[in-house]
Parts: sequence; C-alpha cells; structure tokens
Amino acid sequence: MKTLRARLVLFVSLALVVVCTTMAVATVLVQGAHLQADLDQRVRDAADRSQGGLERRPGDATDLGFLNERGQPTGTVAARLTDGKVVAAEVVTEDGGQQVLTAAQRTALAGVTEAGTLYTRTIPGLGTYRLTVASGDGPAVLAGLPAAELKDTVDDLVVAEAVIAVVGLAGVGTVCAWVIRRQLRPLGQVAATAVEVANGPLGTGELTRVPDPDTGTEVGQVGAALNVLIDSVESSLAELRRSEDRMRRFLADASHELRTPLASIAGYAELMDQGAAKIEPALVWQRVSAQSARMTGLVEDLLLLARLDEGRPLEETDVNLATLVAEAVWDARAAGADHDWQLALRLDEPAVVTGDAARLTQVVANLLANARAHTPPGTRIEVEVAAGRTECMVVVRDDGPGIPPDLLPAVFERFTRADASRTRAPGQGGGSGLGLAIAAALTEAHGGRIEVASEVGRTEFRVTLPRAAARSTATS
Repeated sequence: MKTLRARLVLFVSLALVVVCTTMAVATVLVQGAHLQADLDQRVRDAADRSQGGLERRPGDATDLGFLNERGQPTGTVAARLTDGKVVAAEVVTEDGGQQVLTAAQRTALAGVTEAGTLYTRTIPGLGTYRLTVASGDGPAVLAGLPAAELKDTVDDLVVAEAVIAVVGLAGVGTVCAWVIRRQLRPLGQVAATAVEVANGPLGTGELTRVPDPDTGTEVGQVGAALNVLIDSVESSLAELRRSEDRMRRFLADASHELRTPLASIAGYAELMDQGAAKIEPALVWQRVSAQSARMTGLVEDLLLLARLDEGRPLEETDVNLATLVAEAVWDARAAGADHDWQLALRLDEPAVVTGDAARLTQVVANLLANARAHTPPGTRIEVEVAAGRTECMVVVRDDGPGIPPDLLPAVFERFTRADASRTRAPGQGGGSGLGLAIAAALTEAHGGRIEVASEVGRTEFRVTLPRAAARSTATS
C-alpha cells in the first residue's frame, strides 16, 4: 500500500465500511426498538383482553376459558394469579386449542407479579416471551406473547443489511478504484516526467514536459506548474551556458587587453636592458607610461564593473543633469572639434536626479566618446536633455553609419567592439569595448535604463533616470 492510488482506495473503502456499518446498526436498532414497542403494546392489549374476558365468565379461580375467544393469537400464554402465585396457566396452540403448561413452564412465570411491568422470560419448550400482568377490579391475569417473531425479523434484517452492504461496498469500491485510477493518471504522468527530468542529464537538450495538462483540475494545474518550472530550469540552464560563454569570452578579452600593454612594457624594458642606442630613453619611458596608463584604465574599468556586479552602493546627492550634460558636451567638443556638436534642453521640470555625479558624468562621457570614436569627421552629434514629472532623459543622437544589426543586441555587453564597417576616427585605435557596458551598469545602478536604436544615418542612445522626488518617493 505504498502508492497514493492504493492508499486512496483503501481510505475510501474503510470510510464506506464505517458509514455502511453505522447505517446498518442504526437501522437494526431503530427497527428493533420499533418492533419491541409494537410487541409490548400487543402484550398489554392481550393482558387487558384476557382480563376483560375473565370478568365476563363466571368460572372458578382456575378458569382460562377466555383463551377460546376469537382474537387470541397462536402462542398466547395466559395464567391466573392468586396472591402472586400461578394457579392455572395455558398456551394457545396452532390448532386454536389450549394446552396446559407443565410445572417447569409454570416455574418460568414465577416473579411476574407487578401489574403493567413488562418482563422477558424463556419458557421451556415455548421460547422467549414478553409477559405482563393486568389487574383491575377482578383477579390478576398474566398474559404473554412469543418474541421469536421479533428476533427472526431482526435477524433477517441484519442478514439483508449485511448482504446489501457487501454488494454495495464491492460495487462502490470498484467504481471508486476506477475513478481514482482515472483521475490520478495525470498525476502519474507528472511523477514520470519529474523522474525523467531528475534522472536525465541537464543542459544537453530539451527537457521532457507533461503532455497536455488539463488546468481545470488540481492535478492538471500541478502538471502545468511543473511545465513552467521545467521551462524556467531550461531557460536558466540556457542563460547559465550563455553566462559561461560570456565569462570565457570576457576572460579571454581581458587577458588579451592586459597582455598587449604588458607585452609592450616588457619589450621596451628588454630594449633598455640591452642598451639599444637607437632608441631615446625619453621615448621609451613615454611609451611605457602610455601603456601603463592604458592598462591602469582597463583595470579600473574592470574593478568598477566588479563593484557594480556586487551591488556596492553609490554616492547619493542631488545632481543637476542639465549642467552635468552641458559640461560633458563642452569637454567632448574640445576633444573632437571635427564633429558638429549640438545641445538641446527641453525641461518641463528641473532635471535633478539623485545619484553619484562622477559616475553619471562617466555615463554621459562614455556615450559621447562612443559617438565620437565610431563616426567620421563632420558627423552631427545631438545631445538632448529632457525632464518630465517623474523621469529625466539624456539622448545622444548621431547621423553616422549606424551600428551593424548583428552587433546591436550585444552592444552593451563587455568587450563588444564594432567591426570594420563602423568607421573610426583617423588616428584613433579601438577601445577596450567596456565603455557602453560601464554606461549600462551605472545607469541600472541609479535605477534607470539605457536603450539604443540604430539604422544607417541615425543612431540614438537614450538614458532614462528617475527624478530626485520620484526616486525618493519610490524608495520610501
């Protein structure tokens, strides 16, 4: 009895047995009490009738001739009492006659003396009787009727109840077993699916699902929930594989980025160690410092991303986004004078946000540097600041060649670089591919979001941040 189906069938069967037994016992007890009350009433009627017949007869003290009168049922026992003792006793036979009771039979009637009280006695040769005494103005008369018919009726009722209960329990048990088996079949499918998923190798292919769960039932809802769970597990495994791939690519790119300046520094150090006369020491140290600065910047970017991944809190002060963006555009214009820089302020409300001013400056600077580095000279770069009731927005838009469609989904991932179709500014090398990743991470750390849309002739980065009042209300 280990399975749920077997336990349910057993429980239902036991419950039905208890219910049927209780109903049968109650029926027998009630019916027996009713029959007993009817017999007792008939015994009182027989005693009253016997005494009435005796009062109409002029016989002596042993006269029981009233038993010859009509209406006396077969088996009726009657006796005359004098001073509580039986002086005459007879029983009505099946042929309608009377038979005198023997001494042993009369002895069984001893003690039946109190008028109106019902007694149960076993009379030898006659069986069990219900007896009572009727005493009025005339002599006391004892009368009794056999209780065998009541006992037979009750016994027949018990047998009938038992047969009906057995047949009913067998039929209902069979139906219940079939219904439970049918209703629990989906649960078996759920269990089989769970076992298959648990025993199968994860991450090597599509996981098994529960076939067509009926969400109208609780079992179907369990199956549907298991399918959702399996979908989540499969998505998590796929995301884990993607994360592992990104981590491998990240480590490889980081190693490559760090190896390049290290190799340059090592090469210049080796040249200096060999005492190469054709190389100016000042030039060597200048190149070593440049590579060292490049490596330092890369390490700082990686450390910043690591801190953001750990969820370390940033400084929180009120920052005027319009002033911050204006200063960043001024700096970008100085660094990229060959681009057409435009600044537009559309402020319905003060563009004040809560955050780290230095990090927000880094977000804007990275976007401007990205637009400058990946567009040709003469490109128009528009920077727009807008403020609404709940959000502030910074938009960096250019009319350059655009981002390749295959690169667009991964543009905010780390070490993502534009391919050769994206024109670079002359004389500038490729970046580390961390600028946009840092901008996205910093924006999310400030409770905002960053979006990009690009096509040939139009690329737009949109940074949305909650206004200071709106963010403080949401935080509280």
